[in-house]
Amino acid sequence: MRRKNRRTSAFTLIEVLLVAGILALLAAFAIPRLMGQAQQAKILLAQAAIGRNGPIAKALDTYKWDMGHYPESDDGIAALMVPKSQVDDERYNGPYLENDSVKDPWGFPFEYKSPGDIHEDSYDLWSMGPDGKNDDGKEGSDDIKNWSEK
Repeated sequence: MRRKNRRTSAFTLIEVLLVAGILALLAAFAIPRLMGQAQQAKILLAQAAIGRNGPIAKALDTYKWDMGHYPESDDGIAALMVPKSQVDDERYNGPYLENDSVKDPWGFPFEYKSPGDIHEDSYDLWSMGPDGKNDDGKEGSDDIKNWSEK
């Protein structure tokens, strides 16, 4: 009886290690790049929320049209979410925002001041940015504001 010389087709350990190394190298370059894109997307979301046509800015303007003034700093953005049944003033047509709380993409509350230091006739609105710290205009600040630095 003749014995057949059978060779199984399989990957060698060297081939598997080589492919794993290439994949690890690709991941080392791709993951940081993707993480940077996620951070940039959050910055753009925060800018859109507080920008002139953003939902918070529109809600603040609608509140002003109804009430004749922007919410006081002490009441802050929370004044935009109060149900109409809890406000005695008949001019109030809220809530002006649907959310239970207004937070930036990093989970921190948006900062609000009325009248503002920059916008003395309206309000200043800003996010403390990725670091969650109010940088007060310091150089290298990552705060996202509804005004531009001069």
